[in-house]
Amino acid sequence: MIKVLVTGSAGFIGSHLVNALTRKSDVVFYQFDVDNSREDLLNALKDVDVIYHLAGVNRPPDVSEFAEVNTGLTGEICEYLREHNRTPKIILSSSIQAEIDNPYGASKKAAEDVLKKHHDATGSDVVVYRLPNAFGKWSRPNYNTVIATFCYNIANDLPIQISDESNRLQLVYIDDIIKAFLSQLDNMQERNEFRYEDVSPVLTITLGELVELLRSFKKSRETLLVPDLSDRLTEYLYATYLSFLPEDGFAYQLPIKEDDRGALAEFIKSPHIGQIFVSWTKPGITRGDHYHHSKVEKFLVLSGKGIIRFRQIHGEKILDYPIDGKEFKVVDIPPGYTHSIENVGDTDLVVLFWAGQIFNPDKPDTIWEKVLS
Repeated sequence: MIKVLVTGSAGFIGSHLVNALTRKSDVVFYQFDVDNSREDLLNALKDVDVIYHLAGVNRPPDVSEFAEVNTGLTGEICEYLREHNRTPKIILSSSIQAEIDNPYGASKKAAEDVLKKHHDATGSDVVVYRLPNAFGKWSRPNYNTVIATFCYNIANDLPIQISDESNRLQLVYIDDIIKAFLSQLDNMQERNEFRYEDVSPVLTITLGELVELLRSFKKSRETLLVPDLSDRLTEYLYATYLSFLPEDGFAYQLPIKEDDRGALAEFIKSPHIGQIFVSWTKPGITRGDHYHHSKVEKFLVLSGKGIIRFRQIHGEKILDYPIDGKEFKVVDIPPGYTHSIENVGDTDLVVLFWAGQIFNPDKPDTIWEKVLS
């Protein structure tokens, strides 16, 4: 059993790490944050095999707190460990700003130096991560990162300010950070080194590109266009953006097209995968009676009973596919076959449709021709 201490356990990175540690059966852990006493910290230091030192401040009211917390607490921990001849492995969450001459960066660099001296004196294994801008769910707007601030403001219809749209950010996603941190528990043999390690991948985007992308996420409820989630940064940013939605704003209404046959609503669209839409159709009603030259579709009946009929446009043979919503059976719609779907049940027929192209009214690729003459 590995005994672990997480300082800064209630913070952005710390809360994710604690959440991950709760799922590891071979780990017990202590937490230390602003609500804990120094006695809590010292009791944990007597016992642990690994320290994740994440405690720190980013935007204190007084710049003197940078040195007091970021550097001073590190020194206090190391001093106690030496006094009690303890040499747990230490993982420090530092910052790329340690290379920059500002109060925050200087305090992070000083914390690294404290740990280097501790290693030199004790041989303790020390790993330092100089993190770029970390982002993801549970981050705090106007504190942790510009990503959190922009996501929160855009999701909540608040204005944002951009100092330089061309400014390029270096980013690491919270899940990748936690993966890297947990890897330090997988190999616990004595290395007795002071070393720097990296979290990968490091992703980059300009402030202007970031704002444009986040605004497209918000607008997607109107355009129905889903982001290109094959791009890792887009995937991570979309997940982060959704985590900042106001709690009374998770749901939204789709535009409904309704007539005497039933109703239809487009659900999502993508230039990469086409579009998905859903309809309900009244008993006895037939939809369709058209064909496509290139567009392909899939039909999935979710509720009710129907018959999907096909006829090759140069032939007379009718193909019948009875479908029941209880079957979850998908029917492919090949091009060149005029097709229809009829509700033959006593209840509404609910169907989920996928089309390989987004419908373009100027080039619909939809030619009307009855299946049954």
